[in-house]
Amino acid sequence: MRREADAAGAPDPVDAGAPDRVDARLAGRLAELRAEHGLTLGELAERSGISRSTLSRAERAEISPTAAQLNRLCHVYGRTMSRLLGEVEAEPAPVVRAAEQPVWADRASGFVRRSVSPPHPALRGELVEGRLAVGADIAYDRPPVAGLEQHVWLLEGVLKVTAQDAVHRLGAGDCLRLRVWGPTRFRCAGDAEARYVLAVVLP
Repeated sequence: MRREADAAGAPDPVDAGAPDRVDARLAGRLAELRAEHGLTLGELAERSGISRSTLSRAERAEISPTAAQLNRLCHVYGRTMSRLLGEVEAEPAPVVRAAEQPVWADRASGFVRRSVSPPHPALRGELVEGRLAVGADIAYDRPPVAGLEQHVWLLEGVLKVTAQDAVHRLGAGDCLRLRVWGPTRFRCAGDAEARYVLAVVLP
């Protein structure tokens, strides 16, 4: 997926060419959500901390938002990132084959996210596989939904998770359980990729 940096002033690379199908569907869903909430671009920019121009371009599929930007938008719209991404995919089946699990990549930050068990209207939980490249460091300034329950099970590598001013260093096999109320940070702290399973349960 293509991306653009947030309003903090980081570089703004934009890939040429037409958007892929996921980008196009995501753009359309973001525009629908803004309309459903009765927000102007200016109001959404104020609530999310993302520039008006970036929001406009994301809704037109000219750029693909970063993971941090999607997290901010999910906070405004009261849904998890998996739920948002699930809304632009086909209706989930009871059995999700490996080849059909949606994969989303924020290549600039070295983060790859596989929706192993996508959100379903009848279920409260979901499973996500995350991969962080060596040195990758992703910070979220707020949870998409306040009080979100998360279980982080590290399969490979070393992962540092910061939540509520506490730093948790995880080794392979370790599991961190928490409710998310404020900023969180995930950092690959080893000399190999960190691969983990994230179980998310809506409050």
